Amino acid sequence: MEIAIIAHDTKKELMTEFCIAYCGILSKHNLCATGTTAKYISEATGLKIERLLSGEHGGEEQIASRIAYNEIDVLLYFRDTNPKNIFNEVENNLLRMCDQYNIPVATNIATAEVVVCALGRGDLDWRDIVNPRSDYNLSKRG
Repeated sequence: MEIAIIAHDTKKELMTEFCIAYCGILSKHNLCATGTTAKYISEATGLKIERLLSGEHGGEEQIASRIAYNEIDVLLYFRDTNPKNIFNEVENNLLRMCDQYNIPVATNIATAEVVVCALGRGDLDWRDIVNPRSDYNLSKRG
């Protein structure tokens, strides 16, 4: 599975701790994350993670593009819940696209635990059929 990870500044430590706790499951999947988040997670866990641009420099848009091409299976997106950050067009678009393309998305640690545990059990294996980059579809081409 292709898992994208984003954590706003106030949530980077929480996301890193989450990835430490679920390193065993996450290590079996392809991971990408926005710049600093990827750095923190890889340094803390040793997980192989593709480092994208930082969020404010286009990393969220890179993930949105992959979602549009159905190349992301799960999005873990720990957002800043400060009331001052009420509307963010990029964030809104990203979440809308997850709804449009049926991408499981977790915006808090409780939902992230449910999603990652489901990954560990194989409950999200149906995504292999719809993701053109999955091993399932690559083997069908050959």
